[in-house]
Amino acid sequence: MPWVDDVDAIMQAWYSGNEAGNALSDVIFGTVNPSGRLPLTLPVREQDIPAYLNTHSENGKIHYREDLFVGYKWYQARGLKTLFPFGHGLSYTTFALSDLAISPVPSSNSLFAIDVSVLVTNEGTVAGSEAVQLYITLPTIGLTTPKLQLRGFGKAKDLAPGASTTVKISLDKYAVSFWDAVNNVWSVRAGVYGVSIGKSSENIVLHGEFDLQRSFDWSGL
Repeated sequence: MPWVDDVDAIMQAWYSGNEAGNALSDVIFGTVNPSGRLPLTLPVREQDIPAYLNTHSENGKIHYREDLFVGYKWYQARGLKTLFPFGHGLSYTTFALSDLAISPVPSSNSLFAIDVSVLVTNEGTVAGSEAVQLYITLPTIGLTTPKLQLRGFGKAKDLAPGASTTVKISLDKYAVSFWDAVNNVWSVRAGVYGVSIGKSSENIVLHGEFDLQRSFDWSGL
């Protein structure tokens, strides 16, 4: 977007259907307060795209070299500046996130579940909705893993000015697992897990952690 600095605002709308004109005008004129979030990262340069170096084949083979670092994980691992980060979105109001709470951590695989809650407050002058994004950081376990991994999200819907509500996000064992290709199982390692709450992958506003005392492996769904 070489013209990004020459405009006052950008609205991205994919596949809006027959009502696209009405929907866009409602947002532009403030009839609707937008609350959408980017499902991808928009780069500053084409060369920063994860697949840029893999656009050509070698002896008829295409190599998948991004490994685990797909999307926002690629940019964070390499410290690349983005034009608009994953999860980014604007509103006609402002929100504050506070009071991060993490439920007691289970000690085993049996019915593994963790609840994370965040208080969302509309500090602006118009009603709106806010998406709360939860990212997990795995403990240092001798493996190369992404710095942040989106593992859940929730939405505070139609909050009036000055109103607050609690958004709860539940995590299961998938949220803390990685695939052990050697033993062909899902693995969860004991250690301290980071919990980051943000408005995008680059706008993290709350941090917490929990300590898992025991490792375990599992298979199936």
